Amino acid sequence: MKSLDEIAAALQGYDPQALSVPHVLAFLDQLITPLSSQDDQELPIPQALGRVLACDAISPVDVPPHDNSAMDGFAFDAAALASSHALRLRVVGTALAGAAWPGTVGSGECVRIMTGAIMPQGLDTVAPQELVQIEGDTITVPPGRLRAGDNRRLRGEDIRAARAALTAGQRLTPAALGLVASLGLPTVRVKRRLRVAYFSTGNEILSLGQPPREGAVYDSNRYTVMGLLDRMGCEMIDLGVVPDDPALLRSAFTQAANEADAVITSGGVSVGEADYTKAMMRELGDVAFWKIAMRPGRPMAVGRIGSSVLFGLPGNPVAVMVTFLAFVRPALLKMMGCVNPTPPLLQAACTEALRKKAGRTEYQRGLVTRNAQGVLQVCTTGNQGSGVLSSMVQGNGLIVLHHEQGDVRPGDTVDVMMFDGVI
Repeated sequence: MKSLDEIAAALQGYDPQALSVPHVLAFLDQLITPLSSQDDQELPIPQALGRVLACDAISPVDVPPHDNSAMDGFAFDAAALASSHALRLRVVGTALAGAAWPGTVGSGECVRIMTGAIMPQGLDTVAPQELVQIEGDTITVPPGRLRAGDNRRLRGEDIRAARAALTAGQRLTPAALGLVASLGLPTVRVKRRLRVAYFSTGNEILSLGQPPREGAVYDSNRYTVMGLLDRMGCEMIDLGVVPDDPALLRSAFTQAANEADAVITSGGVSVGEADYTKAMMRELGDVAFWKIAMRPGRPMAVGRIGSSVLFGLPGNPVAVMVTFLAFVRPALLKMMGCVNPTPPLLQAACTEALRKKAGRTEYQRGLVTRNAQGVLQVCTTGNQGSGVLSSMVQGNGLIVLHHEQGDVRPGDTVDVMMFDGVI
């Protein structure tokens, strides 16, 4: 395991007093290691939603298990097709889903077939029932409308037996659960839940239920982080609000490091704040304190306490969410064993001018919509102050203005990190 100094020494241009977002991501990529496989779990399919696949899911069968019809219609041998003439066929039976049709089909004959039914022997094409004319037990297929193999699903065209249907590191979405179930697998091997401890710091922070007092604010960060972690499928260890008291901070950090894979705090890492939190981080762990070239969210601490990874986030509510989405969430996903943990960015046309200084990354709260032509566009939610929590509710994504990017003109394309499924 590399120390923080060893990781920093390997990063060209590393400067903890003016750290770029790409440098932060590169540092975290070296710091974070996935959970050990010794704690992997075997879960029934209904309990595996949102979990991370621990090993490839190998299909024991072909999917689909046989050639079958993609729709209701009439199955026939495409050798009878002629491009310039209508095709007349006599219907000699009906093939239903769930069992092979037992008969045989001769020249000039076809079988009525239902969606999903096994294709009868020797037949390779299906004429949709809405395409043909039916007269008694005879159908007419118009010329030029079908080609050989149309409307037939081939055996194994989705998944071949003995191949990986899903690969290790994929999160099990509802679609993925359906895919695993289609293989006939009753259980799936997954990574255990990541245990994450969180507490807010500061004498000015009130817990819900406490009476208001002058100079104090209610703790919103705790509930935001709890929600974000719950969306990720983490096991949350809530340590509440810890005042600026060395003994209480030592106890909270020690408990968190003993019980969790990762520890997240908010507050106490900015210049000028009470130094108890930073002092305790230094005393108990290997911790780096950064000033990141970003807005909002400049101050951040990262490191290890014991075997737990530590993330010390700023105190302002929006800065907490931005640093979580930009850095903590991808890091936790990597710990969970996810492949490609970095969120994809959407591109949209900005509808307003944005002032931006090159040399830092800015995350502005935005609202993405479609214009009358169906083109994605984005505007800001107004006041971008790091304490304006309502702007995160009004927006549906973060406009990401990259490190070297300058001012944005109306109509310019910008990147957006969407909130859907995260916040």
